[in-house]
Amino acid sequence: MDTSGSNGNDPAATDASGTEAKRGVLQRLYTGTGAFDIIGKRKYWYVVLGLLMLVSALFVGVKGFNLSIEFEGGTNISMPAQGASGQISTEEAEDSFQQALGSEPSSVQLVGSGNSQTLQINTEKLSQAELVEVKSALFQDLQPLGTDGQPSADAISDSAVSGTWGSEITQQALIALAVFLVLVTVFLAFYFERWMAVGALVALLHDVLVTAGIYSMTGFQVSPSTVIGLLTILGFSLYDTVVVFDKVKENTTGLLSTSRRTYPEAANLAVNQSLMRSINTSVIALLPVLGLLVVGAGLLGVGVLRDLALVQGVGMLAGVLSSLLLATPLLVDLKMRESKYRAHSEKVAQRRRNRGSDGTATANGSDTDDQSESESEPESSTSGKTRPARNGSNGTGGAKLAGAGASGSVGAQPSGKAGRRASGRRRR
Repeated sequence: MDTSGSNGNDPAATDASGTEAKRGVLQRLYTGTGAFDIIGKRKYWYVVLGLLMLVSALFVGVKGFNLSIEFEGGTNISMPAQGASGQISTEEAEDSFQQALGSEPSSVQLVGSGNSQTLQINTEKLSQAELVEVKSALFQDLQPLGTDGQPSADAISDSAVSGTWGSEITQQALIALAVFLVLVTVFLAFYFERWMAVGALVALLHDVLVTAGIYSMTGFQVSPSTVIGLLTILGFSLYDTVVVFDKVKENTTGLLSTSRRTYPEAANLAVNQSLMRSINTSVIALLPVLGLLVVGAGLLGVGVLRDLALVQGVGMLAGVLSSLLLATPLLVDLKMRESKYRAHSEKVAQRRRNRGSDGTATANGSDTDDQSESESEPESSTSGKTRPARNGSNGTGGAKLAGAGASGSVGAQPSGKAGRRASGRRRR
């Protein structure tokens, strides 16, 4: 049971006037003083990220992937994008293909730029007769230009692609992924601890599943470049997770010997301290990915760069979310299952309760203590009787009155000059 309060803030660091709450979001983000209660709301993050993983798994299982020709095999038809009537669009090439065979091609995309731009038509494996028919229809409808600048049927080329190469790439990628995960687990278990290794592996699983789910949802084509990019984002996700875990390790070293913070609070502080760094790292890392997507795919029309940029962009965003909102909160829950950390949290809570009660006694007890001392101090009189001093704000008032009445009995009023002097002192 988490008895820490789990907001990660040191109660002594936040004053009663709510100064921390009055700070702007950007200022709290930059200072990283633990103002964002990430660990305390970990159940909310579990629900959100868990639903995202569940939806991704359902799409992968039901819809599957749009595999490229390298995985499924088929026929690739290539021709110049310049025709007798000008630029040939992908829609025109797709319509011509569909009218010739009565079915749509797997994909049609522009590759390259300028006069060297070409149209790539990928489809399932075609027979020789179907291939001749399609090439004839494309030439008659689109009139692609040859090297001499005149329409030529020879400008349209074809090639058969086997799915064996894509399968080999996939197999090698899976082997590399397995080796990578084993090495990562061993490293984290020895350098940090076993629960950090578990948290990092769950975060990696989240990144892979979410990235795969987004590709399945959107219908992005999965090519060998996509597989390579997926292995790349695993390294980025692990890097971000290790940065946060290193800060958690720093904040929790010697934690059990103190009673200032609980483990969830120290971990939440580490996440806040790493938050700005994670955002900056992600933005800097996404800039070249955005360049690949805009320049490589948009301007140059290189499909390989587009596939690589898409998977890296999606995976980096998923990696940042998992390292901050999943790996560290999961680590906290796993650590709080240990009795020594639960006992430490109870110790911190008891200390704060005692400090709160002491603070109340200090705030109110000064007057009470002063009053008790003044009430316990006897006031002398001629009759030997005592009575409590009622004037707590003036400790000498009772003594003066007692001295004034020393010549007579208790309650007797002095007369003459002595009475006038006593009356003047009382008025003063």
